[in-house]
Amino acid sequence: MGPTPKAPTPATGRRTGPFRLSPEAATAYTFVAPAVTLLAVLVGYPFLLALYLATSDAVIGDLGRFVGLGQFIRLLRQEIFQQTLKNTAIYATAAVIAKVVLGMLLALVLAGLGRHRLPGSRLIRAAILLPWIVPTALSTVGWKWMFEPQFSVINWVLVKLGAINYISDLQWLGEAGLARTSVIIVNVWRGIPFFAVNLLAGLLSVPDDIYEAAETDGANSFTRFWLITVPLLRPVLATVILFSLIMTISDFNIVYVLTRGGPLNSTHLLATLAHQTGLITGEIGRGAATSLFMLPFLMIIVFYQMRLMRRKWEW
Repeated sequence: MGPTPKAPTPATGRRTGPFRLSPEAATAYTFVAPAVTLLAVLVGYPFLLALYLATSDAVIGDLGRFVGLGQFIRLLRQEIFQQTLKNTAIYATAAVIAKVVLGMLLALVLAGLGRHRLPGSRLIRAAILLPWIVPTALSTVGWKWMFEPQFSVINWVLVKLGAINYISDLQWLGEAGLARTSVIIVNVWRGIPFFAVNLLAGLLSVPDDIYEAAETDGANSFTRFWLITVPLLRPVLATVILFSLIMTISDFNIVYVLTRGGPLNSTHLLATLAHQTGLITGEIGRGAATSLFMLPFLMIIVFYQMRLMRRKWEW
């Protein structure tokens, strides 16, 4: 009998031992390692430290002792924290709904300009990004000047229109209801471009043949929008609403520059209250607990929204 044939040599790049990586896998890990290291140092460590502080009675200069959920229970009993939760819910709900509606309208207008190839349409698309590009603190200072009762451009226009008698009649930042309205207006103004640009990208990806077929079947503009545009934009809408909700709940700059949480804590959000508690009064444990209070709820929202997006994409 002839010699027994040898087994084929394993293909180059495959694993030859239990702890050995192929060259491709080693290269991939090498390229990913810097990003993972940066995330661990810049995100992971601060997050874990915040979790520790939130479950302790730490103050500035003393890490304190572990108290478990004691800080969160203590927060729920405080009137200012209950008011802050209410403010955050009103702020996030009103701002996100307004940004969805106005962002969709602006996206539809921009899509129409693009389809008709009107001159200057690209310049208009670039210009609407200015509220999003300008630094938040800088643009909010401009809004604060516009809301000042003595020098308010808004009140001056209302006086000229006869809506109010004197320029100081409306105290935009001095009354609780008007102050809430003011911070919501600034947040909506700043967030509309984010919605409009993302929804515009989704609108431009919808084939015109679908609209033409629906129009041939007798569908009017509203029917085409509700039965074609909205269903096809659901993945994009889910993404932008998710990110906007997270950014709105964690907003700090707008409220801090405009009102510092006043008047009478009527505009405090979790971020501004955490800053006041942790850095101004020195109770960093309670401040960390305030800032992380919404984390479980946001994780639940992210989980279900990701599931919704996956189902839509699979469909």
